[in-house]
Amino acid sequence: MTASSETRTPVPASPELLRSVFRQHAAGVAVITAAGEGPVGFTATSLNSVAAEPPLISFGVGTGSSSWPVVAEAEHIGVHLLHEDQHELAATFARSGADRFGASTDWRSGPEGVPVLGGVLAWLVCRVVARIPAADHVIVIARVEVGDPAGAGRPLVYHQGRFTALRD
Repeated sequence: MTASSETRTPVPASPELLRSVFRQHAAGVAVITAAGEGPVGFTATSLNSVAAEPPLISFGVGTGSSSWPVVAEAEHIGVHLLHEDQHELAATFARSGADRFGASTDWRSGPEGVPVLGGVLAWLVCRVVARIPAADHVIVIARVEVGDPAGAGRPLVYHQGRFTALRD
């Protein structure tokens, strides 16, 4: 333990404490998509690999998000890892009221009808196996069924409240 950490005063638990701590945590940026009456999608920094056998992933989604009603019912979802140059795509899918699947978004209907974004580092189509309530969010666990890991380049990350790239 360093001298500076010994003299710090702990801060009581609060939403601001959690936000402040997680601003220090760099996270990969993904876009989650699903198909309903129309395609839906949102930017997520909560994506996790859960298990390799069977291949499972998880992410959190707010129950107040415009995508939640479709994700709540979807059998399949798409997971897209964004390239470091895809700041604007990440911002579009993060922005409330944005035309996420408009003319400026490269996408197609993929396996199981899931919207698949073009130009990403990698994508997966997964079957939802569980939805776990967690306060005003739901943790979705999904089993990987198919994907494409072949994108080139480096990932987009989220750190200190903004989208950024890794530095060498």
